[in-house]
Amino acid sequence: MQIFLIVIIVLILVIALLYVLVPAWYGLPPISTHSDRIRKALKLANLQPNEVLYDLGCGHGGVLVIAAKEFGANAVGIEVGPVQCFVSWVNCLRSGIKSKVRIEAGDFFKSDLSQADVVFAYLTSEFAERLGEKLKNELKAGTRVVTVAFELSEWKACWFDREGLIWVYKK
Repeated sequence: MQIFLIVIIVLILVIALLYVLVPAWYGLPPISTHSDRIRKALKLANLQPNEVLYDLGCGHGGVLVIAAKEFGANAVGIEVGPVQCFVSWVNCLRSGIKSKVRIEAGDFFKSDLSQADVVFAYLTSEFAERLGEKLKNELKAGTRVVTVAFELSEWKACWFDREGLIWVYKK
């Protein structure tokens, strides 16, 4: 019984370390944005039913759930953290919108974003230049990009919400 308890404790520690260290290794923010801020950002982006939304660094899947359940979008989450991928999958399954959501484990800089109608990113400003270049090269004309807490300096924002620090761009 004591060995079982030790195994459980070690497993919990490994999961906790993976949850924190993998995203930190990539420089991703450790916290998610509030659901009201997500709703506001998706409204500003004018997300429509059946459009394809990509969430870069989807974390626990909050953006995916709101986009699919409340806006009727098809959502793709890209997440580097294995624990976060699992949590996202569980949250989408629990919310009853799993058929409208796909979660990809990996680095969004290596993912193909060309099918996106809307791209959502809650990252840090250190990603701005590299991300802006990737989006400029990959996205189709008319795709909207929503950034929370950082701006794409090489892009001209269509809308800016000062209170929520939300920028919306259109390619």
